[in-house]
Amino acid sequence: MFKRSYYFILYLLLLSLFLFGCPKKVAKLPPIEVPPLENPIIKLLEAFSSAESLQARASIRIETVRSGEEMNFLLNGFVLYQKPDRLRLLGYHPLGMGLFDALYQNGEFFLLIPLQKKAYTGKISQFDDLMEKAGAIQISTEKSEGSEVPNRIRIDVVEKETRIDIRLKDIQLNPPMPEDSFQWIVPEGVEVKPLSKLLRKKVR
Repeated sequence: MFKRSYYFILYLLLLSLFLFGCPKKVAKLPPIEVPPLENPIIKLLEAFSSAESLQARASIRIETVRSGEEMNFLLNGFVLYQKPDRLRLLGYHPLGMGLFDALYQNGEFFLLIPLQKKAYTGKISQFDDLMEKAGAIQISTEKSEGSEVPNRIRIDVVEKETRIDIRLKDIQLNPPMPEDSFQWIVPEGVEVKPLSKLLRKKVR
């Protein structure tokens, strides 16, 4: 049960945070002007863009409906950002066990799953067709009074009846970033696979 829930959490986070959100195709209608599709990760990068760099602790809550049953997941996390396009999210079980290390930079995505001794990498642009099946993804941010960066990010995956609520705490703006903050190093004994191997798995 833990393993299934674990992969389900990763699937939801990947769909919501790091991949394109596209509306489903509908019957052909007369041409109308529609806003351009926006990559959710671009919106997040723009939300932090007033800072040169950022680091913060995070509380992550995932609410979803699966087979008619409401499910909730709580995770702890750590967020790193560096202008213009580097974002890293590390997720931890509430008991402190590392669950994932997700890194986005220059259009590429890297994911490490320590417990499974597996890692995945690939270009985000490869998965437009998968995102079309996911449906629209809505992202909203909130800022505390006087703050230039958000302290809360809400992500709704409409067709999947899923909401992800990320609250940032102990935010540090423009801290000096160690050289390895956005380096992706594969630990010994970890198998590296194409990102498609994870994203195209059916979540049961």
